[in-house]
Amino acid sequence: MFIFDAHLDLAMNALEWNRDLRLPVSVIRKKEQGLKDKPGRGLNTVSLDAMRKGNIGLCAATQIARYVKDENPLPGWNSPEQAWAHTQGQLAWYRAMEAEGEMVQIRDKEGLEKHLALWHNNSETAKPIGYILTLEGADSIISPAWLERSFENGLRAIGPAHYGPGTYAQGTNASGGIGKKGRELLKEIENLGIILDVTHLCDDSFWETLDHYRGPLWASHSNCRSIVNHNRQFSDEQFKELLTRDAVIGVALDAWMMIPGWIKGKSTPLGESLTLEHMVNHIDHICQLAGNSLHAGIGTDLDGGFGKEQSPYDIDTIADLQRLHGLLVSKGYSDEAIRNISSENFLRFLGNTWA
Repeated sequence: MFIFDAHLDLAMNALEWNRDLRLPVSVIRKKEQGLKDKPGRGLNTVSLDAMRKGNIGLCAATQIARYVKDENPLPGWNSPEQAWAHTQGQLAWYRAMEAEGEMVQIRDKEGLEKHLALWHNNSETAKPIGYILTLEGADSIISPAWLERSFENGLRAIGPAHYGPGTYAQGTNASGGIGKKGRELLKEIENLGIILDVTHLCDDSFWETLDHYRGPLWASHSNCRSIVNHNRQFSDEQFKELLTRDAVIGVALDAWMMIPGWIKGKSTPLGESLTLEHMVNHIDHICQLAGNSLHAGIGTDLDGGFGKEQSPYDIDTIADLQRLHGLLVSKGYSDEAIRNISSENFLRFLGNTWA
């Protein structure tokens, strides 16, 4: 099945983890043997090679850089200008991959259709990975006026918040609304036709955002609070509101978001304790709420600051997403429904948004 992954931190891996994503996953792991600076060293799951092997020909790929005020204990940059510069470095890496023919940026419906046609032909030649540029956390946007610069560079989706308090909205583990700056940013997002990613919005900011925004929106990597009770997940009430907005929700593979009781740095995905079947449970819950298969998708967040130590046991590389087909069949899903979940829901959303 052709797969659209709605959330991958590719540039972060390239620049912050110093990974050459053109290499096979096994080679990247070998290069990281003995490194201890990050918990996921030598345990990566994503490369452009693995994406091709898994028929993951299109993704939403992030820029990410947090600006933190003095009272914010989270790691990040000390000014929005520094954070902006970091995102521009990430953009430069994507541009370098485009120049090498490894990736291609998708900005509009024409580009999307051309890319899909390329991937659906039977040519044996290596095909570029298509990417839709998205910004995870908007703190690097110095002011709403700067958003147009990002749009001109191809930015097509944006999440106002990440973890903790933010400039334009409050994120995971924070509380509070979006304020005047948040409302100004939403207006500019809507004016430019950028997709709003509601992932990571805390409850207060989520509801205030939806009160002030009427443009296209999705949740790129968000799981179900009814399965794992944490504010990082969305409640059924929130999902139902997203469904009324014709949103698509990508389900993530970060272990602690998939099963209750997972403790970062302590729990390990041994045996059947955590598998792709748990991802299917979240997908199925969203489908049951919707009454159809038209709103669930995939947004793995693989290698999003973690590796195999915090991923399902039956994921060695991202190519193993193909296992989802059999699991969804076992759950009673038709081939059409599986195509919807693997890519068609997000592709239809993009086609309608960019029409």
